[in-house]
Amino acid sequence: MANELGRTVILRHMFARSWALGDRKSPSASTPCLIKLSGDCEMPHSLAPFDAETDSEIPQTLSVRSNLPLSPPNFADNSPNYTTKIGHVLPPSLDEANAGEAAGQGGLLPISWQRLNHDASLTDLGINPSIIVLVDAVQLATQQGKLVDALHAIKTRFPGALVWTPGLGGPDNVAVLTWLGVDIFDLSRSRQCSASNVILTGSGPRTTLSDSEYDSADIETQLTHWKLALNEVKARLADGTLRTLVEQQSLNSPKLVEHLRYHDKLTRTNDEVGLSHVPSGTILHCNSHTSLNNPIVTKWVDFMSHQYHAPSGLDQVLLLLPCSARKPYRMSKSHRKFLNVIGTTAFHEVMVTSPLGLVPRDLEETWPASHYDIPVTGEWSQDEIQRTETMLKSLISRHQYHTIINHSSMSFDIEGITYYETRNGLTATSRQALDQLSNTVTEVMQNHQFRNRKHHKILLDNFSSIARYKMNNDDWLENVTVRGKPPFWRLELDGKQIALWSNDRRGFSLAKSSIPIIDNKSSLKRIHLLPDVSWKGDIFSNIVDQYDSGINSGDDLLVIQNSQPIGLARATASGWEWSSTPGIVAKGHQRL
Repeated sequence: MANELGRTVILRHMFARSWALGDRKSPSASTPCLIKLSGDCEMPHSLAPFDAETDSEIPQTLSVRSNLPLSPPNFADNSPNYTTKIGHVLPPSLDEANAGEAAGQGGLLPISWQRLNHDASLTDLGINPSIIVLVDAVQLATQQGKLVDALHAIKTRFPGALVWTPGLGGPDNVAVLTWLGVDIFDLSRSRQCSASNVILTGSGPRTTLSDSEYDSADIETQLTHWKLALNEVKARLADGTLRTLVEQQSLNSPKLVEHLRYHDKLTRTNDEVGLSHVPSGTILHCNSHTSLNNPIVTKWVDFMSHQYHAPSGLDQVLLLLPCSARKPYRMSKSHRKFLNVIGTTAFHEVMVTSPLGLVPRDLEETWPASHYDIPVTGEWSQDEIQRTETMLKSLISRHQYHTIINHSSMSFDIEGITYYETRNGLTATSRQALDQLSNTVTEVMQNHQFRNRKHHKILLDNFSSIARYKMNNDDWLENVTVRGKPPFWRLELDGKQIALWSNDRRGFSLAKSSIPIIDNKSSLKRIHLLPDVSWKGDIFSNIVDQYDSGINSGDDLLVIQNSQPIGLARATASGWEWSSTPGIVAKGHQRL
């Protein structure tokens, strides 16, 4: 294994990664990182763990050498070292042309747009590459959609490889490129800027220099901006706010905005790229119009528009309420006032909010509804209005609502349903608005015979909705009894606990006793282990025989071996990574 690259994912979010390089118990470096080219200044090896050079022949030969001991199992000498032929690379605009000169294969894999379109061997390589070089990345970045398409194809075909886009990266786009799936960067643009007396900063090239001794275009200053940018990306990956930085950085150029929008659209259609659970402290910042297109947001919108259905028997009166800064909403002062005035549990309460559009009360404790934060201006954009109206009409079309009480700040034109507005421009918690809400609720209650739901029924309705959202179905909750008290609720069947609900974790903790039930009801996605492996800890891709499609990071999974359920695991990687990503892809947490 002297020419293998030891690497393990330590941080991930969508397509963005931070890889630990070397011995996973004591990594020597991590990505995103730099690669040192011929003529570059000296850099710490932890910052630039690789050197690269090309010869002057045509077609060129590319060599990449490690500056650190990164090869398992001994991690002794500075390795791995790779050499490969780049091959003839035609301009990306010549989509139909084939240069005929095949590029090299192996641990270092050069890929071009032409090769993606014409080299059938990429689908059946003998080994999985450690590093992929998108050799025409700079040219692809100038053409609409091609850079994103190429990176998406590379990441989903070779999820275990580090990706380098030569000449494309800089402190001003490193967050966006990391978001697209790039791991390795170089100083090419910074060197060009230095030669032109321009500083390449995190905000883009700056031609005006101050008189300060710290404001210089020399390569050492350029490198300082790189260090700051790389550290910022790693920190944002660690605290779950990389998307916020990406949206900010995309404004550095029209092309970055274009790349991000195209990538968001492409990612939205991929069921295997998403998150179903995040740490309790994670905040989904939605500070700009771009947040409307965040795949986390659009996947919620798609679910609410096409798959969500209200708890059984609760789709008669739809009560629309405003959101609140505090999550879950019911814990806020404003919603305590609303609930006190409403005084009934017979209505289906749904919050109107941006960027998620609609959030039903029965899903308010789940990701991303319980984690987003957005500036409050009191005004709605046309896109927000259109999105919410479309979601509302879809919700109505799939249910039997006969009455809508709207206490949100957005007005709707609804036909064929009895419709009440209780705000009429008033502040939601003003005395007059609350009185109008109270009077409307009383009128609707007098016109129809409704029965309040008991607390146990409310809990079961909520848990069933959450199960339908996070799992394949809620069939495993049939005949379940809820006991205990918040923040932990015990879900019991025939007096035996099968799951625990935690408000702190905002998710189910499934007990070992739930495994036969979940298997019988097909309530979880399944992973099948190889028949002859002994499963003792976590799940690695090399012990997995097959797995259901659509796995998202955070999903609970049923572990099958030899056609029998043997345990439960929780995905740490989305399904697109499972074919060849080194390291853990799921954490085992129950075994029979």
